[in-house]
Amino acid sequence: MSAQEFLIRTRVEYHVLETWIEAGWLAPPQTEPELMFSDVDLARAQLIRDLREDLGVNDEGISIILHLIDQMHGLRHSLQSLLEEMRPRATPADQS
Repeated sequence: MSAQEFLIRTRVEYHVLETWIEAGWLAPPQTEPELMFSDVDLARAQLIRDLREDLGVNDEGISIILHLIDQMHGLRHSLQSLLEEMRPRATPADQS
């Protein structure tokens, strides 16, 4: 989605979005002529907004929370890959 649509859907100002990108909280791909955002970026921005506005979490706390979430997603992906490798595969002999 475009930056304009992203700002409308997240209900944040452009300077706030720039701050979040500079902080590394959001990492949209650099496309020309403007930034494009995914649904994952949208969900992450909504989480950041909720943490700040609804829960009063400060910037340091948001950085820690996002880092932990990223670690959990990475570990989940690693676990899924490991489980896939451990799953028995059907061999031609099994299909007879």
